[in-house]
Amino acid sequence: MIQVFGHMAPDTDATGSAIVWAWYLNEVKGQSAAAKLLGTPNTEAAFVLNRWGFDQPEIITDVAAGDDVVIVDTNNPAELPASINDANILEIIDHHMLVGGIKTKGPINITVRPLACTATIMADLMGDDLAKAPDAIKGVMLSCIISDTLEFRSPTTTDVDVARAKALAAELGVDIAEYAAEMFAAKSDVSAFSDAELLRMDSKKYEVGGKAFRVSVLETTTPAIVLDRKASLMDSMTTVASEDGVDQVLLFVVDILNEESTLLVSNDLVKTVAEKSFGATVTGDTVVLPGVVSRKKQIIPQLAV
Repeated sequence: MIQVFGHMAPDTDATGSAIVWAWYLNEVKGQSAAAKLLGTPNTEAAFVLNRWGFDQPEIITDVAAGDDVVIVDTNNPAELPASINDANILEIIDHHMLVGGIKTKGPINITVRPLACTATIMADLMGDDLAKAPDAIKGVMLSCIISDTLEFRSPTTTDVDVARAKALAAELGVDIAEYAAEMFAAKSDVSAFSDAELLRMDSKKYEVGGKAFRVSVLETTTPAIVLDRKASLMDSMTTVASEDGVDQVLLFVVDILNEESTLLVSNDLVKTVAEKSFGATVTGDTVVLPGVVSRKKQIIPQLAV
């Protein structure tokens, strides 16, 4: 059986794209495949699963030597199981920068395109076979695109993503604005999560200037709910950084509706990052970064120490 999975701390695209491609392999290619997760999905992804009638895929912690796998929504070994290079990687489908470090047993299909969403790429790869997909699969694809583009607000959004989302929505009879509001409301409900869980929920490790960071992003329509926990979140950063083997946690609270992010400035290192990376003037323990909403395009590429 082929295991299809995305990155750790799975968001809607990592969760949904695994489900979509497992369906494609099973129903179109006639191969036995199953979607897997590398952690508990975030609240938005959980909402999407429930909305379209899917059970949560099995959570796995590692892969065994020789396991057949397809990797989606990442190509970064740091976001994958520790034994990923022992597995038999069959394919990679992604929309992030090429990191390197993955080793395959032989030549494979690798698709990495500058689109906002992995599901958009998959729709193109499926071609006419997409017409065979049930509404639930198309609904998940639509959800992935809405999530990764922040309902077309993100600078990563392309005309291809928008066209695909609108076509899927029309076919499904879904009002994008109304459905996006439901998704973002689910994403914004973080009341059940501890500070450490919030800091790891949607995060990626990144090294720059000899410093290792866990770059965490919380996308929300109600940033005040997260910022009200500012003091305890900053206290937890030290513990999370130590446990995760990084120098610092960077938390960006993305205000979806106002299209800006607030960076929590817990110490001088974060202050330096804010000033050198974004040209910000820091006078307190937070700094607002207008227009910054995308980790992939606006945060990671700019990081400097």
